[in-house]
Amino acid sequence: MTAATLSPSVLDHARRRSRNTLIAGVALGSTGHIAAVTVATIVARDMLGSEAWAGLPGATVVLGAALGAVLLSGLMAQRGRRIGLATGYSVGVIGALLATAAVVMRSFPLLLLGTVLIGFGNAANQLSRYAAADMVPPERRASAIGLVVWAATVGSVVGPWLVPIASDFAVGIGLPPLAGPYLVPVVFVGLAALLSFVLLRPDPYELADESARIDPDAEPAVILPVREILRRPAVAAAIVALVINQFVMVLIMTMTPLHMTEHGHGLAAVGMVLSGHTLGMYAFSPLSGWLSDRYGRVPTIFLGTTVLAIASLMAAFAPPDGGLVLLLALFLLGLGWSFGFVAGSAMLSENLEIHERTRVQGVADALIWSSAAAASLGSGLIVAAVGYTALGILGASAVIVLMVVLRSHRRTVAREAAATATAAADRG
Repeated sequence: MTAATLSPSVLDHARRRSRNTLIAGVALGSTGHIAAVTVATIVARDMLGSEAWAGLPGATVVLGAALGAVLLSGLMAQRGRRIGLATGYSVGVIGALLATAAVVMRSFPLLLLGTVLIGFGNAANQLSRYAAADMVPPERRASAIGLVVWAATVGSVVGPWLVPIASDFAVGIGLPPLAGPYLVPVVFVGLAALLSFVLLRPDPYELADESARIDPDAEPAVILPVREILRRPAVAAAIVALVINQFVMVLIMTMTPLHMTEHGHGLAAVGMVLSGHTLGMYAFSPLSGWLSDRYGRVPTIFLGTTVLAIASLMAAFAPPDGGLVLLLALFLLGLGWSFGFVAGSAMLSENLEIHERTRVQGVADALIWSSAAAASLGSGLIVAAVGYTALGILGASAVIVLMVVLRSHRRTVAREAAATATAAADRG
């Protein structure tokens, strides 16, 4: 079964069901993931009795996502999006069970293994946006991505709220309280796996828009090595934008809670700032998609980088008691990330043929998460060496580098994107 063999009404219904399934999967998956990572550093400190390595589980989650992006995209290329997403979520459930056992047994190595697999499961969440993009025409692709990214708003709100409830539940069944939050992904990510396996039929590949499908009567596509595809200016520019966007956001976000507590802010103020940050990241993703579809990918990325630079400098020069300034800075940091993430993802998708898309998207997400791990580990070293202000200045500097790179390649990128769009229209 393919999109070409279905009637318009049946095709529209199948695509809508698949899109809603992807959105529900991201909402459920992000809820479980965020509940788990909320307590990761607390669990590590409790086990080790020190804060020195308390950030390691957070880094292993991110590295697990990078690994999952590559392996799941390879599986999707062979077996389809449905099998890839269901497998990714299922691995995340296994990771949550291992992390629960690690808390009970007080085994730090087992905790690290569990968090790697939890991160692996989160890769399915992230790759879902590309499945949604395939099912719509190019002029609506960023909006489709933005809608799926928006679903993570549910997790950012519900996940932390479930942590104390899950802790009380764990105590009630005879488990340590810190084991409870790892039961949340067992339930929620497990539901995401079940929904993906049962409802993503036909596979999103089979429901792809005409512009994203290969003509069955055409010559078999030449499968180029990924390294050759990455040399294309538009593809390289999209990946550079996504990587720097993620690096700057994680670099500043990671150390802001510690910076605030060291200057007398309470946990309530820290929680408010982080809530504002996640609101900026996810709640406005549909706006990011609309702007990208309406005004173009590169202009929206430029808008995002500008907002990121402003946010970085605001965070750098906020007064020590400036909770409201940091709240606004972290909100803008999330909003700038949203603009760049949605537009960069759409730009990457539309500059790849369908037979190239899954492999390169996996590589791109692996680079994104690797940069996040580097930023997470490096931010503490930078603050310890030269202070939080330097962290903000470094973030703004990285954004400026991205703007220079994009501007120097803007004509080439635009020309290549136009050629790709014309080729897609000809196929349609």
